[in-house]
This record gives sequence, structure tokens and C-alpha cells, in this order.
Amino acid sequence: MTLTAKDASRRTREICALAPIVPVLVIEDVADARPLAEALVAGGLPALEVTLRTPAALDAIAAMAEVAGGHVGAGTLVTPEDVRAAKRAGATFGVSPGATDALIAACEEEELPLLPGAATASEAMRLLERGYDMLKFFPAEASGGAPALKAIGAPLPQITFCPTGGVSPDNAESYLSLPNVLCAGGSWVAPKKLIDAGDWAGIEALARAAAQLGKAG
Repeated sequence: MTLTAKDASRRTREICALAPIVPVLVIEDVADARPLAEALVAGGLPALEVTLRTPAALDAIAAMAEVAGGHVGAGTLVTPEDVRAAKRAGATFGVSPGATDALIAACEEEELPLLPGAATASEAMRLLERGYDMLKFFPAEASGGAPALKAIGAPLPQITFCPTGGVSPDNAESYLSLPNVLCAGGSWVAPKKLIDAGDWAGIEALARAAAQLGKAG
């Protein structure tokens, strides 16, 4: 049995709706994974994206998957093998910088809901044609930021985005205020300095502040 694009988008939309910010995490030491996840979830950010950029990433996903209340996804999915490895590790969703037919097929075969990346109207339309209407806008700032995403949304209101790439506390509200944005991906809630120091209280405080973004007014 394979996962349909419609069901994949529905599931990723549900995960993206859990909080305004999805932490984008680079984990060097698997020992940090569980306390980091616990701090972020306690701070109100339950959807976690662990990027497959370090040797510890897959083990980190496995450790985080055991944290109550968390929803752990694998980011930087590029190949079908990435998808299979992420699913084996316990990821409940996937995130990719772009999208290829092979990657999408692998996610559907492995029943791993995918948040596929798009940076242009044509890319977004192609994914919509395949049935995906919950997308990652990446790289957000380099692709024109909130003004570009607002412009894309005008002719394509049926697509919802999670902008990632250059999103910070200073510009997050400009994205979250757009009608076609459900959440945003950000790395500032788990800075390397605090992870290395084991300052989980500090990370929980950053998460708590990020969880309130987009709620003013």
C-alpha cells in the first residue's frame, strides 16, 4: 500500500499546524537528541525537523522519536535511500529542499508524508499537479522572502507553504502573517552554542517565545 499525495499533504499540514515554528536541527552528538527534543516540545514546538547532514542524524531521529508529544521528521531528503533510512529510524514525516519524481515515489512507497520544497511558481504548480498542496518554500530569503511568497500566493491560493531558509525572529512575523503560510522553519531556537553547553532551559525559553509568533493581534 502506498501513501497518496492527498493523504501526504493532509498529514504534513496537520503536523505544520501544531506550532508556528518547526525547528530545523543539526545534531552532532546523539546524546543531545533526547534532551533537545524534550526542551523544544516543552517549549511548545512539537514538530521537529532533524536534517540528514551529520553522521548522528539517523540515531538522533530514533532517540527523539521516543519523546512523548514530539513529531520527528527527517530533513534534507534527497535520494530514495535517504527516505528509506529516515523511515527505518522512526521519522514520521520528511522534508526536502526540492522534489524529484524518484524522491516523491519513494516517500509514497514508504508511506512517509513529504513536505516537498519549491522556490518558483512553476515548481509549486508541478507539485500541485501531482497532488501536493502543502509545500516548503526554500530557500525563503534568497528566493525573495515574504514579498515573493505573497506574490506566488495570489495566483495559487490553494497552496500553503512552510518557508525555510533565512527565517529568523526578525522576519518570521512577515511570513506568518501571509494567508498562504501555515508555519515557518527556523534554526535559531536550537543554536549550536546552547546545544554544546547543554543549556536545555535556554532552548526551552527560545522555543516558548517562538511558539507565540504569529499570535499577536
